[in-house]
Amino acid sequence: MIKPHPLKGPNKFKLGVFSMNADGGLAMTTAPERWRAHWDDNLNAARIADSAGLEFLLPIARWRGFGGVTHAREWSFETFTWAAGLATATENIALFMTVHVPLVHPLQAAKALATVDHISGGRAGLNIVCGWNPDEFAMFGQTVGERTYDQAEEWITIIERAYKSREPFDFAGEFYDLKGVVSRPASLQAPRPVTMNAAFGAPGRNYAARHCDYLFSTFSEISEGRAHVVDIANRAAEVGRDVGVYTVCHVVCRETQQEAEDYYRRYALELADKGAVDDHMKKKKEFAHSHDDKAFTEYRQRFAGGAGTYPLVGTPEKIVDDLIRIMEQGYAGAALSFVNYTYDLPFFCDRVLPLMRQAGLRMN
Repeated sequence: MIKPHPLKGPNKFKLGVFSMNADGGLAMTTAPERWRAHWDDNLNAARIADSAGLEFLLPIARWRGFGGVTHAREWSFETFTWAAGLATATENIALFMTVHVPLVHPLQAAKALATVDHISGGRAGLNIVCGWNPDEFAMFGQTVGERTYDQAEEWITIIERAYKSREPFDFAGEFYDLKGVVSRPASLQAPRPVTMNAAFGAPGRNYAARHCDYLFSTFSEISEGRAHVVDIANRAAEVGRDVGVYTVCHVVCRETQQEAEDYYRRYALELADKGAVDDHMKKKKEFAHSHDDKAFTEYRQRFAGGAGTYPLVGTPEKIVDDLIRIMEQGYAGAALSFVNYTYDLPFFCDRVLPLMRQAGLRMN
């Protein structure tokens, strides 16, 4: 028997670390303390999160950067091998892999995913992304298709069937025509490791409702969050499933509110990598459709500070108050990014987690 997956653990509100496999994390800043994402940095941050009892590590899948003077996120570790490496250095935390479906064959993904699940003792997770950046796809000699979620339907079906089937099988679909498929070992988790998908539009949410355990959704204001939770709950109910909903936030936590706001202004306004922010916002708006319109017109600082995610800025008490409000909207947890995970994550764990326990959000 393997232990329950960390995302199925007892804490009422789950927490994870997002995007630490890429330089800058989610921040597009020229601040000298910006995250460099060297391997030792990742290893140290993973151990901090694991020791503190956080539930998961979630990487981004990037193949090229967004320009600017920092070439934001051009330096990033491939997520399957990243997760395998961290699995041997951690004990309890979940290790997600993020994959662009059209760029990775389902049998390659099945084998790599099962490998990490075995290395970690059943702590693997899969973040299924269909991709949106045409420049990245061009690197692979491909274009971003209009029916990527249709392809993803076949992709995950092949993986699940490969794990389940005792004998080789053929698969004849619109996107894959495979002969004598077999993939051993199967994952320790059955029918496959925990899956998630980050989707704002209807096709992605319908896919998550049918095939994922969790959906990640962004919002401009916390009060708007419940609509996203209700939306995915209704889509999942139509196919007889229950899908949990998480969000993503960038964090600046300091002893005083003024200190936190001053630092947020410094790194995300005064020292923002304007070229990278412009490139990122333009491509996200044109190709990804991952945020509501207000995010692009009113919240440029949030894109510099954390890729357009919601900012948690303030004292430990203020951060906990915001997390309580997010939970009250129906969210099961949040993935968090920091300007520098090595510097900022220990303070968050030491000061915020005890207050979350006092508030009943977490048991450990």
